[in-house]
Amino acid sequence: MANLQNECCNANDSSNNFEAERICILEYLEVVLCGWKLITILTVLAFVLSLVISISLPNVYKATTRILPPQQDSGLLGLMLGQAGSFGGVGPLATDLLGKANPADMYVSIMTSEAISDKIIDKFNLMKVYNEKYRIDAYKVLDNNIDILAGKKDGIITISVEDEDPQRAANIANAYVNELSNLLVQLNSKESAQNRVFYEERLAKAKVDLARSEDNLKQFQTKYKVVSVADQAQAAISNIAQLNAQLIAQEIQLSNLRKQFTEDSLEVKNVKSTINGLRNQISRIESREAGGAIPNMGLIPELGQQYFRLMREFKVQEAIVDLLTKQFESAKLGELKDSYYVQIIQTARVPDKKSKPKRSMIVAMSTVITFGFGILSVIIMHMLSKLPSNELVVWNRIKSRVVKRI
Repeated sequence: MANLQNECCNANDSSNNFEAERICILEYLEVVLCGWKLITILTVLAFVLSLVISISLPNVYKATTRILPPQQDSGLLGLMLGQAGSFGGVGPLATDLLGKANPADMYVSIMTSEAISDKIIDKFNLMKVYNEKYRIDAYKVLDNNIDILAGKKDGIITISVEDEDPQRAANIANAYVNELSNLLVQLNSKESAQNRVFYEERLAKAKVDLARSEDNLKQFQTKYKVVSVADQAQAAISNIAQLNAQLIAQEIQLSNLRKQFTEDSLEVKNVKSTINGLRNQISRIESREAGGAIPNMGLIPELGQQYFRLMREFKVQEAIVDLLTKQFESAKLGELKDSYYVQIIQTARVPDKKSKPKRSMIVAMSTVITFGFGILSVIIMHMLSKLPSNELVVWNRIKSRVVKRI
């Protein structure tokens, strides 16, 4: 009987709570209906004000161009790797050591640099267009108006420019491509001239070393009537000669890089790693362990050993001259180039439709937000009007303090 009474009491309590909540909701609804004039006035004012502001905002147009990043010239290292694929997997080893950096990111950084921004600002007189007194402020406005991104998968660079003038937006987007091309021409010509001089000096020295090694080999052959060695040793000579030539070429490349970069730079570290890989390859081939490519040096007669060393030196110098000759010719061609082509996928066209402001969205969002604010304001005012006298005094004190601070 007691349990039944408790259940009945609980049921009555639940019913009372539900009735209280329903009465509370109905009370709020009544408050909102009573304050419909204030809510309507605020909403209409917000609608009109947002409409006027959105109409007064200038149209902004977006022009977009897309390009493929220029291909990087790997120079002597690329030439070496092209010829090293068949020698003990040196090509893949060096390629892994060089990493898989995305060159598109580098060109994005170039285009967002002050070197390009200065050209754009001066060419289109953007200091006056943006009504900025200081160039650093013009940089900020320009940065806000451009968006240069590189695709993570395809590497395509997208250049988007926003401007109140649609023609200027297209011209600026295309100008970024032209300025990038001009800067690359300048850098490429300077680097090619330095490389040409460097490889020309190294090639002259390599030719002298080749002539000397060739004379030593001929003198040895004439003196001892030696024509050749065993086929296995001959193959080993060619193999080791190629690897040694590549090693020396890499050391030349390292010497050239050290003139431009520090020891801690990624470029120098990559070439050092490749040099270590080549040395390990040579060491394994020259090892005297069973199954090695070269017979045990102790088993070859003394004259054979001397001939082996002379032949290897000749082959090394011959390979070095061949590599340096090709690189020297490449540097000369690079110096003679008067253009550096950037592959344009999409040229920026004059947009015929604005990209912003989205006036309908501005008006709609402002109206909806103000309508909600009006309802909330009416409810809050009703709640304040029902405060007890002691709490109302506290509320008035708080309000006065806030007003004084404002």
